Amino acid sequence: MPVVSLPAQHPQRASLHNEIHARPPESIAAPTALTHLVMVCDSAQREASRQHLAALLRDHHRSVPDEHTTHVRVDVGGFRLRWELHTEFVSWTFQVPLASDVLLDTRSPPTAAEEVPQAWLAALPGHSLACIHLWIVQTAQCGPGGLAQVVEHMLNTDTLAGSLVHRGQTQVCTDFAIHADGCSRMLVQPGPEISAPRLGRLVQRLLEMETYRMMALLAMPAARHAVAVLGKAEQELAELAQAIRQADRQSEPALLDRLTRLAGQVESEYAASHARFSASRAYFELVEKRIVDLQEERLSGFLSFQEFMARRLTPARSTCEWAARRQNALSERVSRVSNLLRTRVEIEQQQSSQQLLGSMNERQAMQLKLQSTVEGLSVAAITYYITGLISYLAKGAHRLGWPLSAESTAALAIPVVAFSVWWGLRRLHHRLFGKHPSIKKPTIRVFQQGEQAWI
Repeated sequence: MPVVSLPAQHPQRASLHNEIHARPPESIAAPTALTHLVMVCDSAQREASRQHLAALLRDHHRSVPDEHTTHVRVDVGGFRLRWELHTEFVSWTFQVPLASDVLLDTRSPPTAAEEVPQAWLAALPGHSLACIHLWIVQTAQCGPGGLAQVVEHMLNTDTLAGSLVHRGQTQVCTDFAIHADGCSRMLVQPGPEISAPRLGRLVQRLLEMETYRMMALLAMPAARHAVAVLGKAEQELAELAQAIRQADRQSEPALLDRLTRLAGQVESEYAASHARFSASRAYFELVEKRIVDLQEERLSGFLSFQEFMARRLTPARSTCEWAARRQNALSERVSRVSNLLRTRVEIEQQQSSQQLLGSMNERQAMQLKLQSTVEGLSVAAITYYITGLISYLAKGAHRLGWPLSAESTAALAIPVVAFSVWWGLRRLHHRLFGKHPSIKKPTIRVFQQGEQAWI
């Protein structure tokens, strides 16, 4: 086959291409016991989980994953381990086979966690949010009473839920309860014709449904806290709105300061819980998707998973969504009241500025009057000095034959000089101020609640 020279590839092409194959379902054969742990971790604990996994693999002489690995499936000693690194949590799934010819001990059922080194298991980084024991059993392991007898002894019948999947060939039951060992329980009885890949896909959907359900409910404490804070903030906003209606000019700065502080508090609470509410919304959608993927059929005497989630999970979801909407509504209300108060303050400032400009106009008019008076005095003074100079010139000229005396010459020159000086000052005034019209009273446009008012 000839070698083809391809152009330069994107540095993330391989990882993006393989994303579609991330976390694939694993084939599972019955009978099997699984333990699924969900550990909520921060960034440091996520890295510690990788190191914790590497320590277990090194103890059992297995290859250690690199720093970019987010999914590991490996056989370790007497159990099989599945490790997945997610954005907010790390999941650990342990799997061990069960004896097909031995009845399931309903009083002390065997679990996959028992085969894991206990000291290592207790030191898992993070905080456990979910712990599920899942048993895949065959008919021969259930005894004469069948799966109903096993369910009665191992699960809490008060919160029981179950359904038929795989077109009625597989039974799934759980009680959504935490038992004495700190874990919830789930039973699966597949039909004889169910293949290992189909069973693996079913188990993965069930585990993901429980995982995402718990991750979605992380928003409930934030919702309760937000409701308490929002109640006080709404009451304070109502008081401020009433005070603004009755406020005068002196109290407006204090009200604006209180309103600004309230807006800061509301935005701080919104920023603290918005990410949690957004993530919760995504997790709720994933739970719904996994339930739809099950394609449930009703199991006589049991609530289906969809019915159970609709009754028990929908109120929590509605509470989180309502808290998020209430935050947005309060933020918008605070913004509107702040804008109204700022508009009111700006209008008063503009009115003060208008009064200041009016007083400046009055002072300028007075200055112009004084200037006119000074100009009249200047004409007389300049005329006097120029006439004096003409008188001196006339005295000299009279000796040289000028027919008029100095006094007569000065008397005749006064009207001419006075008119010339006056006309010259008028021309100068025109050159300096002729292009600048007299200052009029300013017009200020003010916007009040969507209207235009002219002051």
